[in-house]
Amino acid sequence: MATLNLLVIKTDKPEQQVEFYAAIGFQFIYHQHGTGPFHYSSTDEGLVLEIYPLPAAVHGTDHTTRLGFTVHNLELTMQTLQKLNVTVITAPRQTEWGLMALVQDMDGRRVELTEKHI
Repeated sequence: MATLNLLVIKTDKPEQQVEFYAAIGFQFIYHQHGTGPFHYSSTDEGLVLEIYPLPAAVHGTDHTTRLGFTVHNLELTMQTLQKLNVTVITAPRQTEWGLMALVQDMDGRRVELTEKHI
């Protein structure tokens, strides 16, 4: 099976998205590749998550993509997200995949959060 190593999100709310994804455990740097646009980047455990500004010619962000991440402590993560007024679609509940919640990022993408099994 292939392994995902890069995920790029384009948004008209880059700072708000950084707050959201930082709340679930990502740490970002602000940088630029060559003459490309400045953007935020986080690298951890083989995955690079980048948050780019939405290109000027594009109107509206994609909110149909669904993402899923494993977090160390779902209860603490949810408390942090609630301080950001994040929309909670499904409160934490036990599923066949473990303790899971479903929230929306700042562009409206659905994001599954599952607590990591120790």
